[in-house]
Amino acid sequence: MRKLVYYVAVSLDGYIAGPGGEYDFYPLGDEEQAAAYSSWINARYPETVPHFARAAEGLADAPNRRFDTVLMGLGTYGPGVAAGFTSPYAHLRQYVVSSTLAPDTDPAVTVVPNDPLALVRELKREEGLDIWLCGGGILAGALLPEIDELIIKSYPVVAGSGIPAFSGAFDPTLFGVADRASFDNDVTVTHFTRR
Repeated sequence: MRKLVYYVAVSLDGYIAGPGGEYDFYPLGDEEQAAAYSSWINARYPETVPHFARAAEGLADAPNRRFDTVLMGLGTYGPGVAAGFTSPYAHLRQYVVSSTLAPDTDPAVTVVPNDPLALVRELKREEGLDIWLCGGGILAGALLPEIDELIIKSYPVVAGSGIPAFSGAFDPTLFGVADRASFDNDVTVTHFTRR
């Protein structure tokens, strides 16, 4: 069965973005450190690079390795639309959970107005690669019962406030560390599986 995997960058205090959706505060280190980290990430998860940036990263023809579907909330999808990218992951099946987004925003994007849990359960029954939960925190909180794995890119920065990785009801859910990698830029990537 396909898995729902929340693959996301997080500050030390648990934020995936700043209060205004900022994500440019994550430190990448010097040029050499940033290149080594980016190379490692892109080799493992090339499909997580937005379609418009794949050629610049040398991934134009890279096959999907882990995911063939992406699921995101309006807060994650919206900035791309504002920049003119209505199909940010054209190499994946794209779903946006939103009750306010027009369903015809882009023919390659399926807008899901409600019940993301039912959508995920349906997607999990299909054949294919795993499903990438791209964000945001409210959607992750709603989908917590169906999240099978977490891949957390933890950056050495305290945001102070912003969008939390999970937002929702108090619901302690255990995950165990399956793998961890550390980099010279002090970023760690930890792979957790549901217990």
